[in-house]
Amino acid sequence: MKPAYRYVLEPYKGMNTRHRCPNCQQREKTFTLYIDTETGEHIHPTVGRCNRESNCGYHYTPKQYFQDNNISFTPSQPVTYKPRIAAPQPKPASFIPVEIFKASLQAYSDNNFVLYLKTLFGVEVCKELIKQYKIGSSKHWKGATVFWLIDAQHKIRTGKIMLYNPTTGKRVKKPFNHINWVHSALKLPEFELRQCLFGEHLLNDKTKPVAIVESEKTAVIASVYFPKFIWLAVGSLTNLNAEKCSVLKGRSVTLFPDLNGFEKWSAKARELKHIAKFSVSDLLERKATEAERKQGLDLADYLTRFDFSTFNQPEATEPPPAVQEVPVLPTKEELQYSKMAASNPYVEMLVKQLGLVSATTGKPLNKFEV
Repeated sequence: MKPAYRYVLEPYKGMNTRHRCPNCQQREKTFTLYIDTETGEHIHPTVGRCNRESNCGYHYTPKQYFQDNNISFTPSQPVTYKPRIAAPQPKPASFIPVEIFKASLQAYSDNNFVLYLKTLFGVEVCKELIKQYKIGSSKHWKGATVFWLIDAQHKIRTGKIMLYNPTTGKRVKKPFNHINWVHSALKLPEFELRQCLFGEHLLNDKTKPVAIVESEKTAVIASVYFPKFIWLAVGSLTNLNAEKCSVLKGRSVTLFPDLNGFEKWSAKARELKHIAKFSVSDLLERKATEAERKQGLDLADYLTRFDFSTFNQPEATEPPPAVQEVPVLPTKEELQYSKMAASNPYVEMLVKQLGLVSATTGKPLNKFEV
């Protein structure tokens, strides 16, 4: 192989090694980037030469780039150019055999999480939740639950095995944190895990907006209080990412982070705005006490303080009689609430059903035309 200097124009190896010129912006790929032969990486998207010498003539060298950006540039001795090795293609996702999934759909009398759901909602609602979210049982630990990750094509990516206290509904964390994965417990060889959203299989319903929480438990419980949403879970605060959310393309999505996660998920909502219309609920941030913040309260902890049956009362069919009232001027807080409700009608629903009041007046929030 012939020797080359450290910074060279990338050799032609197909059209994927040619790019759009930053100067003339021709649709055809006329631009060749300089590469660092020691690393095989491009120096910068602007450092290269356009092959339209007469019509464009753009040529920005590595030396010019280093000088313009105050980076030291010392010409090196000729080196042997080593072509970049293409990154290995990701392996396709693995799936859990359907037989294993079906075998878990039993033994609910020994399933601690199911027992907890029965105390909250009764037998009939509990049965509906099991059916809706395909909740399974596991012998990995006595009383364990399986939250199956079923994608939009109804393929089973894996299952999350967890152990709960049947009375409090809290996860068992002593003497160790009781969390495992079905593929790990089964020791499946060369299993390629590609997680999806918990509850993703419910997205076949295109009529409802989507709500996302951190934990699987919270998604299941919140679906009873607010059935107008499709409730999904990502598994943890850091698991909200573009790969998982790609299935939400074009949907209206409200994020409900646990306490102390509002800022991080607000940043994520901005980052993922090209996928869907995201909004972030600050309900817990506004309502929580300092003690609750230390505990890391989540939406399920808050909702289970209320009787779920009061959340689904049918609205009155007849409007109240008209009353002559003195015009009321909105507070700054009510103006902000009205703007949020105008862009997302489910904000108004949450405010009404949770009985939220103004921090300024102590009275229910009023909605004004904005």
